Amino acid sequence: LTAGSVYAVVALGYTMVYGIIQLINFAHGEVVMIGAMVAFSIINLLVPAGLPPLVIVLIGAGCAVPICMLVGYGMERLAYRPLRRAPRLAPLITAIGVSIILQHTALMIWSRNILAFPQIIPSRTYFIGGAAISTVQIAILAICFSLMASLAILVYRTPLGTAMRATAQNAQVAGLMGIDINRVISLTFIIGAALGAIAGVMVGSYYGIAHYQMGFLLGLKAFSAAVLGGIGNLAGAMLGGLLLGVIEALGAGYVGDLTNLCQLSGWFD
Repeated sequence: LTAGSVYAVVALGYTMVYGIIQLINFAHGEVVMIGAMVAFSIINLLVPAGLPPLVIVLIGAGCAVPICMLVGYGMERLAYRPLRRAPRLAPLITAIGVSIILQHTALMIWSRNILAFPQIIPSRTYFIGGAAISTVQIAILAICFSLMASLAILVYRTPLGTAMRATAQNAQVAGLMGIDINRVISLTFIIGAALGAIAGVMVGSYYGIAHYQMGFLLGLKAFSAAVLGGIGNLAGAMLGGLLLGVIEALGAGYVGDLTNLCQLSGWFD
């Protein structure tokens, strides 16, 4: 559930952009990676200052979010907006190109080495029904579900959400109704990038590592979760992420047990 909730938050970025402009933003995973890398740099910078651990993490996340929002806006404004009326293949290839550019920019800034997050927050483990859950996992679950609930309220209970849904349904008619289409699309990228930044901080803090290629696999899983839940559907992306996390965890455990059983039975060496 911990991994699945993170997949769900990242998948929301994919599904929001696709719902608005019918574009699969393959660079979204790299936005998550940048969030983790920026948080790593800020946390390492603040650890010697002796600040409380929670304050250090919050400052790291607070720096990662606006930087990723700026990256998301830059992607939309410079790479995708000029190609909005181009054939579908052009923005798709551009998204892959933006992903490569962000990866190699991170490589030049943070090197190709795996970076270890400092474990500054003490973690306690609780046992519930034979299952072990740590305080970090509980915090990640709480943050992810809060983000998903907040996004649902934003989309379905605010004027901006109404404008986003109108643009997703028919951008031209929404423009005739007085909606600033460019502003709505830019805000969609910005909100998705903010969610990706928070997900990157959570992944880095949970697994304790960051790498310039970490966004590729995470983005692929989140994209699969969005497709599983019906891309363009917010509730589907949430459920798809949670389901993918459960399938991934249980599948790994049961496949391992099945392999051991087959070996013991002599079915294969």
